[in-house]
Amino acid sequence: MAELGLHLPSLIIYLVNFLILMVLLYFIGYKRILKTLDDRAGRIRGALEESERVKKQAEQAQVEMRQQLETSRQGTQVLMEQARQMAEKFREEEMAKARAESEAFLQRARQQIQQERDAAVEELRGRFADLAITAAERVVGRTLDKNAHKDLIDKVLQDSGQVRRG
Repeated sequence: MAELGLHLPSLIIYLVNFLILMVLLYFIGYKRILKTLDDRAGRIRGALEESERVKKQAEQAQVEMRQQLETSRQGTQVLMEQARQMAEKFREEEMAKARAESEAFLQRARQQIQQERDAAVEELRGRFADLAITAAERVVGRTLDKNAHKDLIDKVLQDSGQVRRG
């Protein structure tokens, strides 16, 4: 071994020193280092578990939000349908009200027209009776009693109206 440049007693001393150093390091540092590494591995494991738990909570929250969103969407659709039905009902009610008002207006107009027509016919009969009496006075040349002959003229007018209507 001397040929290799190794001295056996020095080599044994180095080896003993190395073993003593290893034993000292084992009892002094290795346990601490292993404990520190185990603590660190535990913290990492805990952080990973916490991360997994948070991930699951986030997924659950996302599922709940989707369900709430779908529920809201369905609620909105129901509200929209109700609003549409109410609008349709309101439109139909307003149309019915407008028709009723229109019919009432037409009925009042027809009644008013009938009243005006009857009044005009009465006025025309009165004037016609006056004209007939005036014409008869001129023809006969003497004055006729208006009141006495007015009933006769009204009767003639009614008879002539029945003949035309019949």
